[in-house]
Amino acid sequence: MTATAMLNRTILPLLRTQWFAYLLVSAVALAGDMAAFLALLRAGVAPALAGAAGYSFGIAVHWILSSRLVFALRAAPGGTARMRQKAEFVGSALIGLVLTTVIVGLGDKAGIDPRLAKGAAIAVSFTCTWLLRSRIVFR
Repeated sequence: MTATAMLNRTILPLLRTQWFAYLLVSAVALAGDMAAFLALLRAGVAPALAGAAGYSFGIAVHWILSSRLVFALRAAPGGTARMRQKAEFVGSALIGLVLTTVIVGLGDKAGIDPRLAKGAAIAVSFTCTWLLRSRIVFR
């Protein structure tokens, strides 16, 4: 099998998946999250609070992009259904926020560089929120 054929059979289908679109949106939201987190750390904000604030900023970006790009076909059109969906999205975000805050806070208490703790929090939070959003929020 040629490299082009392998690419066409393996990588290109992945690029067309909802999971990959979610990954890209998450990367954009993460950039905002990390920019806020690092700025707050530089400003002397406690690592756990900086982690929570950065996550909160990132989640606002994530809602806008997820509901309009990733899950646009499954987004509720409006009214009560849209409000329910927003509430579920915020609920999934709060679960991710708690995970992020706890992981960064515990890492800080254990003497781990807050940026490394934030990296672990990112992986855990991403997995958890993807599962919640793909299976519950945008079902």
